[in-house]
Amino acid sequence: MSARCLVFAVVALLAGTSVHAATDCTQPAAVCAHAVPGAATLIEANTPATIVADAQDYPGVLRAAHDLQSDLSSVAGAQAAFTTDTPAAGHAAIIIGTLGHSPRIDRIVRDKRLDVSGVTGRWEAYALQVVEHPEPGIDRALLIIGADKRGTIFGIYELSRRIGVSPWTWWADVPVPRLAAVYAAPGRFVDAAVVRYRGIFINDEEPALGGFARAKFGGFNHTFYAHVFELILRLKGNTLWPAMWGSAFADDDAENPVLADRYGVVIGTSHHEPLMRAHAEWERYGHGPWDYSKNAEALRKFWRGGIERMDHHESLVTVGMRGDGDEPMTQGTAIGLLESIVADQRKIIADVTGKPRSE
Repeated sequence: MSARCLVFAVVALLAGTSVHAATDCTQPAAVCAHAVPGAATLIEANTPATIVADAQDYPGVLRAAHDLQSDLSSVAGAQAAFTTDTPAAGHAAIIIGTLGHSPRIDRIVRDKRLDVSGVTGRWEAYALQVVEHPEPGIDRALLIIGADKRGTIFGIYELSRRIGVSPWTWWADVPVPRLAAVYAAPGRFVDAAVVRYRGIFINDEEPALGGFARAKFGGFNHTFYAHVFELILRLKGNTLWPAMWGSAFADDDAENPVLADRYGVVIGTSHHEPLMRAHAEWERYGHGPWDYSKNAEALRKFWRGGIERMDHHESLVTVGMRGDGDEPMTQGTAIGLLESIVADQRKIIADVTGKPRSE
């Protein structure tokens, strides 16, 4: 691991540690080990609250909700229930949903029991709010709502962090605390992303990470990346620039981009990997030199395949071109050639996606 990657890991590890022990229980929706007036019960006498979600919500939200179920169970030392139906009357509940994608949450909003100001229409915004009588049979619950898919997911993982589960529990063996009682203070906490795209670039991955991935998972496949996707989301990131030293994210395992989209992780490319094609793919399928002045038609066909394969998956598409490795493609500045390359790539994007190039 390079020094800069090690520093990132240490900083991220520190940022992801629990602040549970130092929580100010007078703060809205703060998580505390003792009850305060108006608090919602998350764990009491080692019995965890029921996780409630809607089957119609995003698959990524439901998957993260099951992570919360597991986290809550680990902290309580007893299995938390999960349901997409009506929970048992009187039982403590954590209700999760995305605005416009959860009939249950939308109904609570219509009944004017839930404040959505500062959340609706805001990129990756979420709220944690204690609500009285959100549904018949539930006296009080903690609600986690999101403006969009990742907003809800970030709200889920924020609660996991607050109950003491580190984002690094799997990767760094950070222990999970055992607590007999946990409560959410009354009130409402709202948060949203400030930087639009945030994530991890897997660089210099050989031999350390590559050896680990091959030994434990058989390579940089979807079973490996599932752990990376979860880490990114638990750290409130949303983007991955995947391994690229001889690796090809979408070509090595066709499930990689499918799973990323299901989790809610945006995939980008790096270095000289325009239009969602890993450079390793040119070594596998390309014909002729990696030089637009000599091989433009073959390169356009190659790049079009990357955008076609991208399909509807959320992606950050790199445009432009540079020489193979760290070498120049041509001598001099070649401004006209670069302008031609970018214009042709933007045309490919527009033709394949059917969307204006500006989008």
